[in-house]
Amino acid sequence: MNIGLFTDTYFPQINGVGTSAHTLAQELISLGHNVYIFTPSDPRRTDIGNEKIIEMKSMPCFIVRNFRIGLLYSPQELIRIKKLNLDVIHTQTEFSQGTFGKIMAKTLGIPMVHTYHTMYEDYVHYIARGHIITPSMSHTFSRVFCNSADAVIAPTKKVYDSLISYGVKKKISIIPTGIQIDKFLNENYDRNEITALKKSYGLDIDNPVILVLGRIAEEKSIDFIIKALPKVFDNIPKARLLIVGDGPYRQVIEETVDSCKIRDKTIFTGAKPWSEIGKYYQMGDVLVSASVSETQGLTFVEAMSSGILVLARNDKCVSDLIKNGKSGYIFNSQSELEEKLTFILKNRNDFDDIKKEALILAEGYSSHEFGKKVEELYTDMLEYPEKYGIGKTLRLSDLERAEPLNYKNLKRIKLTTQNISKIKRSTKNIKAFAMRPAKAVVKLVYKNYRGGN
Repeated sequence: MNIGLFTDTYFPQINGVGTSAHTLAQELISLGHNVYIFTPSDPRRTDIGNEKIIEMKSMPCFIVRNFRIGLLYSPQELIRIKKLNLDVIHTQTEFSQGTFGKIMAKTLGIPMVHTYHTMYEDYVHYIARGHIITPSMSHTFSRVFCNSADAVIAPTKKVYDSLISYGVKKKISIIPTGIQIDKFLNENYDRNEITALKKSYGLDIDNPVILVLGRIAEEKSIDFIIKALPKVFDNIPKARLLIVGDGPYRQVIEETVDSCKIRDKTIFTGAKPWSEIGKYYQMGDVLVSASVSETQGLTFVEAMSSGILVLARNDKCVSDLIKNGKSGYIFNSQSELEEKLTFILKNRNDFDDIKKEALILAEGYSSHEFGKKVEELYTDMLEYPEKYGIGKTLRLSDLERAEPLNYKNLKRIKLTTQNISKIKRSTKNIKAFAMRPAKAVVKLVYKNYRGGN
């Protein structure tokens, strides 16, 4: 298949959406498909490996740091995409690239899949502190976009339930995003290299390390964790906080660190290339997250694969993954966070059974399974379009055999630009343009064929 992935965020930006799109692209390529990644241009993007990245014109986003916004595209871009003969369009975001992918799917008559990655109600504060865009408005936006797709993917049951509550009517498949397990396994890393990396940040072997990894943003609630640490550090003076990542909320987090008087025990590494992230997991003893805005929590799966404990705030997205006391630990309050984090750090070498159970659960989120399940969805859509409310594809042979050929029957047939071009070439008196909306072409086809039947 020729597959187009449309995403507003991609490497070198480090976040869950970009990681998911990259993982999916790699797995689909390994399954023998041609994958084209449409994403805004980024001057920091250099190494693209074996990926076919099609950069679209963009500009910096002044609301979200290090994020870029795709611009309006010319007819030449449409023509270039048409020549790729895409079989499926899979949008990963709802903004410039997602909208562009939706337009391309409608224009070219190509099935469209959409993965809903982001719970926007947790992000409305980025626009005028939530005074302009409200959570209910984000629900409406999500419903309209998802209902414009032919099929929707929800990474977790939490997302599925939310979409149903928003009023999404399209078929929703729960397909967890997978990770490349081998990239994180403890056994695949040289301990001497990890020790050297720790020393480069002033960490010794006797320093228990609390790891916070990912985008530094308000909705990640990193400040909630920091406010619990003074008591933890009082109990375990050699413990250290390692924050790996960057983002729009970094200055606030640094100020919180200073106000809590734990600057001497906190290390900010900044953003790191995706190829090096596995090493930073190996530096930690426990990954801590207080976020309740996650749709899936890929960092939890990565940490569990890396052989470190996960201590996460109670949320629907972790209920199937982290079993309290069996595959990790859950907290509900700041006092419980202090208590459990102190317990974990004091006994950091005594959790082999929990780590083994965590790895078993993480293996169920392999990238290979992820790629196979998405491929199966694509295939099912193409072979059984009626299951997804997609009309059958019009072929010239359908027109020749149609009995009777009338407007009602034609409306049920989904026209593609390739089919329209064939009709145009074979029937001189039909002046249908490839980019004309399908409904208008149906009327033209009916008008010109009606007299001949």
